[in-house]
Amino acid sequence: MPDIAYVQRIDFPREAVEMDWLMSPANLFEEDAGLASAAIVALASDRLANKSDVLPGLDDDDRRGWWGDLDAAELWGGWPVGSRLWLLRRAKITSSLAADGGTVARAEAYAREAMRPFIDNKIASKVTVVAERTDMNRIDVLIRLYRGPEPAIELRFAELWDDIKVA
Repeated sequence: MPDIAYVQRIDFPREAVEMDWLMSPANLFEEDAGLASAAIVALASDRLANKSDVLPGLDDDDRRGWWGDLDAAELWGGWPVGSRLWLLRRAKITSSLAADGGTVARAEAYAREAMRPFIDNKIASKVTVVAERTDMNRIDVLIRLYRGPEPAIELRFAELWDDIKVA
């Protein structure tokens, strides 16, 4: 069982997304806390953008990512950590009829891509991802991680995309 977990800090303004470590003596957290923390890291870390991705800044050439991902598979049997959700930082929320499938579809695809290693490495038996536009300027993402017969772990990521520009 884990002895640390991510928790969202509530003493920050609504527009800030701040996570902090919560420490527990003697492994007192549930197994769910470790899996939920791993999912938070996977979604909230910036994955390296593909060469074909359009970067959010006009003069931007920073594809981000973590240097430890470069040879992760060869060095330690790992996988790329993070999501490409950061590419939506300055995106307008577009319709599903848009050429790229729309902003909501992209958010869902990026979140699903970040969760894929959980299935590939048998950390979870099933993962569902649902993104929805909940307001003119907001997209929420709901992640459910299943571990066989155990109850699903549900994580809702809201307010992360507040104030995205509307098309």
